[in-house]
Amino acid sequence: QVHIVESGGGLVQTGGSLRLSCVASTITFSTNVFGWYRQAPGNQRELVASITSAGSPGYVDSVKGRFTISRDNAKKTVYLQMNSLKPEDTAVYYCNRPPPYTLDWGQGTQVTVSS
Repeated sequence: QVHIVESGGGLVQTGGSLRLSCVASTITFSTNVFGWYRQAPGNQRELVASITSAGSPGYVDSVKGRFTISRDNAKKTVYLQMNSLKPEDTAVYYCNRPPPYTLDWGQGTQVTVSS
C-alpha cells in the first residue's frame, strides 16, 4: 500500500512563505506525475500545481509566479515552495497523482495565512 505524507504547513502572515513537502512511498515515484492540491472549508479540492516525471511544472493561474513545484526522485519527495502568500491560500494542502492514477489521500498539511 502506498503512503503519502505531507508536511510543512503552518500559520504565516500575508506575504510570507512556506515550503511544503510530500513523501510518497511508491516504487514508481520517478515515473509518475504528481500534483499539489488544496481544499478550503466549504470548497472542493482543487489542483494547484503539478510536475511531470521529467520535472516540467504546471500551475493554476491563481498561484502562477508565487508557487514553485519541484521534486527529488531519490527522496521520493515533491515540494511546493509558496511565496507571497495570501489569505485566500488558506487551505489543507495534499499531494497525489492526478486521475485516473490517484492514490489513497494522505492527511494533508494545514496552511493558514493571516491578513
